[in-house]
Amino acid sequence: MASEELTGKIKDLDFRPHVLGQQVSHILAEAILEGVLKGGDQLTEVELQKQFGISRSPLREAFRDLEKKGLVVIIPRRGTFVKRITRKDIEENFPVRSVLEGLAAKEAHPKMTSQILEELAQVLNKMETAVEKNDTKAYWKNHLEFHDIFIKATGNEVLISILKTLRMHSLWYRFSYQYYQEDLHRSLAVHQKIFGLLRNKDADIDEIGNLVQEHIQTAYQSFIDYLNEQTI
Repeated sequence: MASEELTGKIKDLDFRPHVLGQQVSHILAEAILEGVLKGGDQLTEVELQKQFGISRSPLREAFRDLEKKGLVVIIPRRGTFVKRITRKDIEENFPVRSVLEGLAAKEAHPKMTSQILEELAQVLNKMETAVEKNDTKAYWKNHLEFHDIFIKATGNEVLISILKTLRMHSLWYRFSYQYYQEDLHRSLAVHQKIFGLLRNKDADIDEIGNLVQEHIQTAYQSFIDYLNEQTI
């Protein structure tokens, strides 16, 4: 990507001069996840050093962090490029995530507190508002937070860490295919049911786990049906 084009893409991002590598990584990750920076775009070191007011060392630290998250590809002697999303990425992500999030819901149920349930209720209200306004971007951001809340409630650090990456990539896939639209009303109804089961102390944990797993599997099939109609 030409430096002028890169400048145009990142000039409105929220950054401050002389930020650290992790902060740069976070900012660039957000730009990638939201489609500001797209698959195949080159992240030019000289231009980014100028934009962020940093030296090469923290920038390369940011690139390595992004590579670890699976968002960029570093090619020796060529540079750093935003990873292109493939159908294989989607086919591998959703099935694994469905099983692990189903497990997380089961582990979270006995650990629900009034505070956690209140957090879930507040996010669910934001999801409802987003559906009413047909604000897809707001819906998926709150959808992500809803799942993050009950995943963190498990206290299972291995599960939390693995799902953090899988869920980040899932959101990236959705935003990358801007014309793909999942039925938000159907999705909202499922989350209302998930919330109802999580707050019911007598609920069957297998029912909760299966509901979450089936929700993700349904979304996966919907995504695959969409991709079958497109040229990947």
